[in-house]
Amino acid sequence: MTQKTIMLACAGGMSTSLLVTKMKAAAKANHDNFQIFATAAAEIQDRLTGDHRPDVLLLGPQIRYIADKAQVVADQVGIPMTVINMHDYGTMNGVKVLNTAKRLLND
Repeated sequence: MTQKTIMLACAGGMSTSLLVTKMKAAAKANHDNFQIFATAAAEIQDRLTGDHRPDVLLLGPQIRYIADKAQVVADQVGIPMTVINMHDYGTMNGVKVLNTAKRLLND
């Protein structure tokens, strides 16, 4: 499988770092080939339109209020996007969030 890139975005890029770690562990356990990273909401447009754009975008629930704006940019470049389930985010459930990203990639 070709490596896919999953980008998580939150207010400052810091609160998703633990979730990224959990998702990487889940991917490794499943022998999945993903690059997973977190960034600040302010960088979403630059990251989505840059040369090394991700294959999927997941927004932290605390920035749900920008979902419509982020969706427009994601749609323009053909990148699937969703807001992470609040419970999965709050419990830092890397397996479930990784599965959310996989579903988006397979749609």
